[in-house]
Amino acid sequence: MIQNSIKFLSALKKGDVVKFRRDNLLVGLDIGTTKIGVVVAELNPNGVDIVGVGTSPSRGLRKGVVINIDATVASIKQALENAERMVGRPIRRVCAGIAGAHIQGFNSQAVVAIKNGEVKKSDLDRVIEAAKALSIPTDRELLHVLPQDFRVDGQGGIKEPLGMSGTRLEARIHMVTGAISSAQNIIKCAERSSLEVTNIVLEQLASAYSVLSEDERELGVAIVDIGGGTTDVAIFSQGSIQHTSVIPIGGHHLTNDIAVGLRTPQESAEEIKKIYGSASAKMIGRDEVVEVPSIGGRPERILRRQILGDILESRVEEIFELVAREIHRVGLKELLASGVVITGGSSLLPGMVEVAEHVLGLPVRRGSPKGVGGLLDVVSSPIHATGVGLVLYEASNLRKRFLQNSGENFYSRIKKRMGAWIQDMI
Repeated sequence: MIQNSIKFLSALKKGDVVKFRRDNLLVGLDIGTTKIGVVVAELNPNGVDIVGVGTSPSRGLRKGVVINIDATVASIKQALENAERMVGRPIRRVCAGIAGAHIQGFNSQAVVAIKNGEVKKSDLDRVIEAAKALSIPTDRELLHVLPQDFRVDGQGGIKEPLGMSGTRLEARIHMVTGAISSAQNIIKCAERSSLEVTNIVLEQLASAYSVLSEDERELGVAIVDIGGGTTDVAIFSQGSIQHTSVIPIGGHHLTNDIAVGLRTPQESAEEIKKIYGSASAKMIGRDEVVEVPSIGGRPERILRRQILGDILESRVEEIFELVAREIHRVGLKELLASGVVITGGSSLLPGMVEVAEHVLGLPVRRGSPKGVGGLLDVVSSPIHATGVGLVLYEASNLRKRFLQNSGENFYSRIKKRMGAWIQDMI
């Protein structure tokens, strides 16, 4: 998907590519519960190059939702300054990610008659609009309309029906909605940071752009993005998204469990998790210990690391049990021939893959961003999966806009060149 969406650059004139690079700096803004990330990219004839990255601790969010505007703005500005320092120029437009328990996804379908016996763009527009014609509460906003497949006169599995002959066109789509207030608060925070939001993208959809392969999407795969406040799930099959959902538990809950279980401050619990944590207690030696800071100025304590492992393993198992329950609820486990890909900052916890495979009963791998050049070594961690996915999503949209706006000119140039070539042969 991503490789194909960028190949069009190689067909452009050199001047067109230069214009694209000058006018279309692609920026992904990942507003997470524990981290604000800014990923900056440029287009070139070979694809997408990462040219800058900025991060800062996130303050002002809970479970992916903004609860303090001023604190969130301060965090965005800090990450933005770090990214601008690397890029060497100001950033003004961003594609922002959205997550949270308020996100809801559902499938819909519709059928229309094909006019004049051949599927045209107007027929596609009509069938998509018909499938969208569902009652959405006034406090929710439609974020994405994602086509799954089409049927022409009962023939299914069609991805691109344009030009096909028939009398009846059916479309299946996946729709994603979110709370209007949450989207508005994201835009408000960006605007107060002197940014214009060009698009708002579901975070697990963005992550899928950066960590999934074409084969995985085609054969069937579930992406599980374990963030700070939520665990976001998306299921793909036959190249299309089939299901999305959000589980309101994430890495912050792991940190909180450590803080409560070991009676240590939150900051110390986060550090202990990163340095000594393991999702599988079996991977910890019996004689290993960890120094645990106490609360209220009391002296540090020496505890067996096995205790830490037991605390984390219990919560990690709960997360994947909820993921397994969601997959079973929608009846899509049999479609997951490629298994599960886990990503997000919390997926870095040692033993996470092993526990996931045990609970889910499926092959599991850890997904890191790919499909980009430039500062790949800087963004190669699952922490940046959403940020990199956001710029790849924007690159794909840029391709679509370019083909729509200048497709006739592009093809006319080809036709003229072919005509001149034929004339030379006569």
